[in-house]
Amino acid sequence: MSIAVTGATGQLGGLVIQHLLKKVPASQIIAIVRNVEKASTLADQGVEVRHGDYNQPESLQKAFAGVSKLLFISGPDSDNTLRIVQHANVVKAARDAGVKHIAYTGYAFAEESLIPLAYVDLATEYAIRTTNTPYTFLRNALYTDFFVNEGLRASIESGAIVTNAGSGIVNSVTRNELALAAATVLTEEGHENKTYNLVSNQPWTFDELAQILSEVSGKKVVHQPVSFEEEKNFLVNAGVPEPFAEITAAIYDAISKGEASKTSDDLQKLIGSLTPLKETVKQALKN
Repeated sequence: MSIAVTGATGQLGGLVIQHLLKKVPASQIIAIVRNVEKASTLADQGVEVRHGDYNQPESLQKAFAGVSKLLFISGPDSDNTLRIVQHANVVKAARDAGVKHIAYTGYAFAEESLIPLAYVDLATEYAIRTTNTPYTFLRNALYTDFFVNEGLRASIESGAIVTNAGSGIVNSVTRNELALAAATVLTEEGHENKTYNLVSNQPWTFDELAQILSEVSGKKVVHQPVSFEEEKNFLVNAGVPEPFAEITAAIYDAISKGEASKTSDDLQKLIGSLTPLKETVKQALKN
């Protein structure tokens, strides 16, 4: 059996491969990357490295040759219409190469989402269904490290986490937990033709995050709610590029409207207990 992972030098893909190395021999793992030179560390670990570019269909069919199971990690391009084309390239190449099982990393509760990228993920899922290839849809939550990272040091210093998320609930999980779930699905049987919403069953709010920051730092931190424009301007003034500031404010806005409020036990059933938010905060501030 051979297991291939696309985007293998990305953060999520790299973590998946490290988990796979604990479960199967390196000789069974194929890392598919756009830049082979960047994957030298994986090659040193005994992983086969192949070139594959979502924009180059011919490279993908070669990359997928002989693959039993494929983890298809959604592309990072910000142009959602282009991403649909790229994803169609991957799906067709996997079908034509005879891949026997496709696991795709989409977005949790996509049918109900307010975020545009969910349309791409739904389109990709439907494309995969047209191939009649057994699939597993790994619908990932928002990454906890989008919210919990070294940037929280500035919130401790200022005494406030500033967002336009209001009292919205967040069901985020860490990339490492999502990577472990993917590796589990790829190395176990019984996950064919299933859809998993990989979210936390212990959601949190920014008020709770502020309270945890206060406990961990010993300094009073509060959550300061602002408007969409105020948040965007706050981020830009803090040095965040305007496009990313816009995206961040849009995610907070969606959270305020219930985007990330639904929970599921799917992830816990796959990997066991999840990391408490307080531990994630401590780890982020330690690094």
